[in-house]
Amino acid sequence: MSRAPQSLLVPFRRDRKRDFASGTGPELLASKVRQVLLTEGATPHSTGELPWRTSFGAGLSRLRHQRNDTVLAELARVYVRDALARWLPGVQFVLVRVEKDAAMLTLRVRVREGDTAADFDVPLQRGL
Repeated sequence: MSRAPQSLLVPFRRDRKRDFASGTGPELLASKVRQVLLTEGATPHSTGELPWRTSFGAGLSRLRHQRNDTVLAELARVYVRDALARWLPGVQFVLVRVEKDAAMLTLRVRVREGDTAADFDVPLQRGL
């Protein structure tokens, strides 16, 4: 019987043993995808968040302050799909749904990697 891969969860946090938390399965898959989607990659309007790899990320901040319509939903789908294809090619993008309220834009994301599926939210602060 093969054992599921285990790795550190991001953002980094402590576990009950006072070590960095690690996980497997859906928890690890969601952690990897969140890391890509919440990192600001280089766009025509930004230089990227990571100085050593400016293109890493999804550029989802471009969705802030936009009308919540079919265009926004399609842009979110394209940004998520493209970022996952580039940075996590083994992860299959299944679905993204956009929800917006006064202070928060939330992407409800579903992904799959092999036999593992994960559903999670990606919150984006609307204002600075």
